[in-house]
Amino acid sequence: MAQTAVKRVEIEATSRLKELMRAYFLDLDAASKDHNRRVAWCTSVGPCEILSAFGFAVYFPENHGALLGAKKISHEIIPRAAGLGYCAEACSYMNSDIGCDLTDRSPLKQLYGIDGPPRPDLLVYSTNQCRDVQEWFQYFGQRHDAMVTGIRPPRHLGDVTREQVADVRAQLEQLIERIEIRYEQKLDRRLLREAVERSSRVSQLWGRVLETARHRPSPMTFWDMLIHMAPVILMRGSLEAIEYYETLRAEMEQRIADGVAAVPDERWRIYWEGMPVWPRLRELSEKFFDLRAAVVASTYCNSWAFEPYTGGDPLDWMARTSLEIFINRDEVRKERFLASVFDRFGVDGAIFHNARTCPNNTNSRYGMPERLRRRLDLPVLVLDGDLSDIRFFSTAQSMTNIEAFVEQLEGRK
Repeated sequence: MAQTAVKRVEIEATSRLKELMRAYFLDLDAASKDHNRRVAWCTSVGPCEILSAFGFAVYFPENHGALLGAKKISHEIIPRAAGLGYCAEACSYMNSDIGCDLTDRSPLKQLYGIDGPPRPDLLVYSTNQCRDVQEWFQYFGQRHDAMVTGIRPPRHLGDVTREQVADVRAQLEQLIERIEIRYEQKLDRRLLREAVERSSRVSQLWGRVLETARHRPSPMTFWDMLIHMAPVILMRGSLEAIEYYETLRAEMEQRIADGVAAVPDERWRIYWEGMPVWPRLRELSEKFFDLRAAVVASTYCNSWAFEPYTGGDPLDWMARTSLEIFINRDEVRKERFLASVFDRFGVDGAIFHNARTCPNNTNSRYGMPERLRRRLDLPVLVLDGDLSDIRFFSTAQSMTNIEAFVEQLEGRK
């Protein structure tokens, strides 16, 4: 298909985002060198509100794993982790982060002028996503002689029951107790409630930003969302993140009012299911742009759009949130959710990414794409690849498959 020179309208809030990210990482670096402050590592949908309420500067290593992929470094350093016995098909975030530790090749040096990830005093995981995060944190806990602890919610759930919420809430209480004993510091429950209120507000605003993509033409795409989701992960309980998403939402609403499209002359609306292919974001974004196809929604970006906190026990909200995320549900609930989103965003087709090293966030392996195709009469495409390890992704073959997929949409229209 021939490409045409159509100008992409950049998102103005991006400049503010860069300022926020710089300030966040510089503060982490300062905290790791200040004897009066402590740094906690946390998984991306882990109990960060507890850590914030204790006064920790909170770092999320999955973001660093994505950065290593986006900077096309992962495939070069993963073999170092394999040399320690880590399977090459285990989480490429984990393997690349370990490889980075062994080779001292963090992109944070070039981006922010800091040595790399902050040295942890505490590492806290939640296995609501996968087991790999626990093994990942164990490696760095031993590396830095730091305390490693976490929670293990029940997995692959249908309806979330009160008993399951109570189980995770009890685990959160035990986590608090362990931190209190380790650091001889009582948790201020008022600060925890405030952290949860802010976290919920950030999450709600992020969800509203994502909802603007329901408009035709969409003011933003999946590729934009991947960039602008950083604060909802890294700064979820901060006032700065609240202000940022208020600004971004206002800009998206103004784009809608002004008729500014992320993909000019938008012809196709597509859903992306699964992880991004971080090393090939630019190539994929440009391919869909040239094909006049807007990827308007995704499971991945929606993972941080939680149900709102409406008061009451903050630990109850945290427990329920950790259980209800998409990655932690059974096939029936996942299919129901996808069918609903396909309808709300008016998509013409769906792409499932079969990420080789992330089976927990890959939903194309047990017949789901075919079931949805038949049930909804919706074209689907499965792309083989990986979130960070570029060796599992064939760019030429994938681009050919995407072009053929859009031609299929053209034929149906």
